[in-house]
Amino acid sequence: MEELKQRILRDGRAKAEGGVVLVNSFLNHQLDSQLLMHCAEEFARLFKGQGINKIVTIEASGIAPAILTGYLMNLPVVFIKKKVSNNVDEFWKSWVWSFTRSDNVTVCIDRRFLTVDDRILFIDDFLADGHASGSVIHFCRQSGAQIVGMGFLVEKGFAGGGKFLRDHNIPYHVLATIKRINEDNTLELE
Repeated sequence: MEELKQRILRDGRAKAEGGVVLVNSFLNHQLDSQLLMHCAEEFARLFKGQGINKIVTIEASGIAPAILTGYLMNLPVVFIKKKVSNNVDEFWKSWVWSFTRSDNVTVCIDRRFLTVDDRILFIDDFLADGHASGSVIHFCRQSGAQIVGMGFLVEKGFAGGGKFLRDHNIPYHVLATIKRINEDNTLELE
């Protein structure tokens, strides 16, 4: 998606260490609502007519694009919580490596909101190593839900997430792919 790519090139940057990409001025801290709506429109177009009945995301940065996509597709959105919560009695549980926290995080989703009747679309801000996607696969195995597809705003093409999803036969779309982080911490896109 050209609009997103241009915005990444203009306002995105990388930290000197760790392969951390910063798009927090428009995607995952301060949000550009118009850009996110255009991304949601693209996801709605890409996944239209596939029998999806629910959108799933993981807190926190996937929530905004997931809600906008859900609004456009007239679907409920449920987000995976990054802590086991006292307000959830029965839940599916998994673990995910958090890039931003540099730690394994226990994640959960209420069993009422992910069932064998669900055909889901997973939406998230980044596809890096595929850890969040792996937890979604694990949740669907526990619940019997079917993954119809996954959509990501940005993929770190130099990481293993795309290969992970292809190895698991998960159809997915990314709107912009970062090919590499240059030595001067600028981003190169595919």
